[in-house]
Amino acid sequence: MVGSDVPAKQNELRVGFAQTCPEFGDVPGNLERGRALLDSAPAFDVLVLPELFATGYVFRDRAELQSLAEDATGPTLQFLRENARERSAWLAGGFAERDGARVFNSAALVGPEGQVHIYRKIHRFDRETEVFDPGDGPFQCHELAIREVRVRVGMLICFDWFFPESARCLALAGADVLLHPSNLVMSHCQRAMVTRCLENGVFAVTANRVGSDDRGDVAATFTGASQITGPGGAILESAPATGECVRVTTIDVEDARKKRISPRNDRLADRRPEHYGLLTKENADPGAAPRGM
Repeated sequence: MVGSDVPAKQNELRVGFAQTCPEFGDVPGNLERGRALLDSAPAFDVLVLPELFATGYVFRDRAELQSLAEDATGPTLQFLRENARERSAWLAGGFAERDGARVFNSAALVGPEGQVHIYRKIHRFDRETEVFDPGDGPFQCHELAIREVRVRVGMLICFDWFFPESARCLALAGADVLLHPSNLVMSHCQRAMVTRCLENGVFAVTANRVGSDDRGDVAATFTGASQITGPGGAILESAPATGECVRVTTIDVEDARKKRISPRNDRLADRRPEHYGLLTKENADPGAAPRGM
């Protein structure tokens, strides 16, 4: 529902997630359930829905994926536009994006005036490598003007969490908040996001799904436990491992701009990039002996 309560402090925003349980292939039904969850939510400024929340996740093959993929005029983007406009808020959520012959595992960030920003997943997980095209990047931040507050947000999708470079790129681009639509099957992400937020001094909203996609020959079960994590590593809101729900909390975006961890240390300014060449070297040999040995 649209609420009238406005955060009291100048730099405060209401951020949240919806944890959903989609039925594979039932796009109209999944969108209807998503709308019901949003209708039950307290007032929010930015809210994240899971990865592929309208279609489900376990595609048997690329042909099945293509049959459910959509472009920017499709039902998922229409759903996000309508609900962002009705709630005077920003919504992010994942969808299978068709672009000509290519299909990406994408996330859209949609604003109340119809603004649309799309991120294509860079790090594909397991069978995604067989059906989705690789994201063509790069990681980008978007500045949102919400009342008198300006906040910079960046998007990750699910398995991107596994690569610390993903969150670090967004932090270096100025992100205050990471929006993280997910369909998590491993149990480690929620704990890892504590570290991602601590090492970068950012907020993160991880919106996961629950339930299973059992397609007979292939299946996946999802871990739920969506969460909002603060720049100091504190878990500000969390969901159970099962069941649909919505959570919203108020954050002060200025907390993400305080990068100092001691009087003499700064998370980003203390970096020594001249020594990080291996991070961008393709096909680096992890077993190679350091020079001088």
